[in-house]
Amino acid sequence: MSQHSGTNHGPAEATISLIDETDLDIIAALQIAPRVPANALAEILGIPTSTITRRLNRLQSERLMKVIGRYAWPLILSGNPQQLWICCEPGRSAKVAEQLKAFPEVQFAITTSGTGDIYADVFPLLGTDMNDLLSNQIPSLPGIRSVESRLILDSRRVGQSWRIQRLTADQNDALAAHVVPINLPALSSIDELSDLEFGTMCELGRNARASAAEVARTLNVSSSSAYRAIQMLLGTGAISPRVEVEPSAVGFPLTAVVSLQVKPKAISHVLDQLGGHESARMVTMVTGQAPVVFHGVFRDPGSLADFITGDIGALPGIQSMDTRVAIDVTRRYWMDRNGPFIGDQVEGLLRR
Repeated sequence: MSQHSGTNHGPAEATISLIDETDLDIIAALQIAPRVPANALAEILGIPTSTITRRLNRLQSERLMKVIGRYAWPLILSGNPQQLWICCEPGRSAKVAEQLKAFPEVQFAITTSGTGDIYADVFPLLGTDMNDLLSNQIPSLPGIRSVESRLILDSRRVGQSWRIQRLTADQNDALAAHVVPINLPALSSIDELSDLEFGTMCELGRNARASAAEVARTLNVSSSSAYRAIQMLLGTGAISPRVEVEPSAVGFPLTAVVSLQVKPKAISHVLDQLGGHESARMVTMVTGQAPVVFHGVFRDPGSLADFITGDIGALPGIQSMDTRVAIDVTRRYWMDRNGPFIGDQVEGLLRR
């Protein structure tokens, strides 16, 4: 097994050899039940607990996988996100993408082939002046020629729903039993959290597998207090555990963004159909001439071609299509990327 630190490697080293079949099983299982205990995971997968523990430690220490917390959007945002399509001066797109990393509001960014140079998702974190950000700060970055913004009206599918399809139905059912249900009323504001709950939410955001004992030690509280805070946050959906792994590291090196011009009466149906596709990571309705935007990951160009001709081709109401393929993924879900390696989460997402 290759022993990389995950800190000083370029995209050329982003090969599937970094992750083997056992790792893939573990990652696929954690996508279903991110907080499943190691001993239960070992039993479900038929792998020794010691192997599970060792593999989890390696995947995380080498920055090939993280189990983080997804904050509920109403608690961290002041409005709906925006999609940006950026055109750059020749030869400047990589530098512009690097400059975008300075903005914590930029949740996702890729350089692309096609009619635009950079695609980015921008989220209005609490306290952000989005008008200034979109009309002044980002457009004035050196190297940018133009910026087109589209308001996200409906998110039919989000990245944490994407799955590596490789486990049996029985294994999926066994893992589902370890999913903490959302069975408490949702919070309407971050101000509803106590200092302990806020601190716990920050810890789970960085490591959603953190135990009550680990949170208690970090926050200097009792384990029982930490446990109650964790259960409340999970039960209300204030935070949802999710696995972060760069798709290229698990056999899906091609990221595509497809914009679709669709007849208004067909939009809802198209969103539903694309949202259920196994390649989908994000499917949204936005403002602008192309109201449906599909983010997907694919094993190869042939798979993308089949998706375009077979799946999109079968949908009613499609009037036109623009497909852009990622040249480089620079940030995904608020974590910078270097090939298959995942950086730290940007600071300051959780504000009050």
